[in-house]
Amino acid sequence: MADKLNSIFDCSRMMLPEHKRRIINDEQEQGWRDRKMPVLDAQEWELIDQALIYSMQQRQQITVNLFNLEQDIKLRGMVLKVDRQLRRIKLQLEDDYDWVKIDDLIGVIT
Repeated sequence: MADKLNSIFDCSRMMLPEHKRRIINDEQEQGWRDRKMPVLDAQEWELIDQALIYSMQQRQQITVNLFNLEQDIKLRGMVLKVDRQLRRIKLQLEDDYDWVKIDDLIGVIT
């Protein structure tokens, strides 16, 4: 009797490929939702501020790293303006410009 019961439920151990993909996608999606923005200390903010001013005054390109839940974003360009009141910078890209929130910055490379 126990053998018969086990054979009935053996098929329930199988998983369809669609279900397997869905489980994997859900796990991956859950992973990036758990990402938290790193907390920068005063020294790191000072370095970022110096790099932004350097780019604006010397008309040099820098790479800014922006936090994103899925994956961090890197933008390369020259700082045209720093708007401290609205906490954003105007970054000249290749053909266009973009306003970047200062609060999204996690690093700058000169």
